[in-house]
Amino acid sequence: MADEFIKGFGIMSTAGLAWITLAAWYQTPSFYDVQLIAPPPEPETLFDAMGIFLIDVFLWTTILGMLAFWVLIPLGREIATSVEERRNAN
Repeated sequence: MADEFIKGFGIMSTAGLAWITLAAWYQTPSFYDVQLIAPPPEPETLFDAMGIFLIDVFLWTTILGMLAFWVLIPLGREIATSVEERRNAN
């Protein structure tokens, strides 16, 4: 269980840091306005377009990575263990 926790935490840390960095660059119009969730500006260059696209990629990687390693994989292992125990009981 500790292995899955640290993998999920690593994904959360790295992808979350990338998301917050890009969101701060592209989705914060000024310090006193809405921060991190404002609509991004129109991209002027290819790098702006890639950065704006990667904001959503890193956000969903953070959410789905944590969900996979903290919920889905341990749940799958518990289900497999209970099915195996049921087979051995009969």
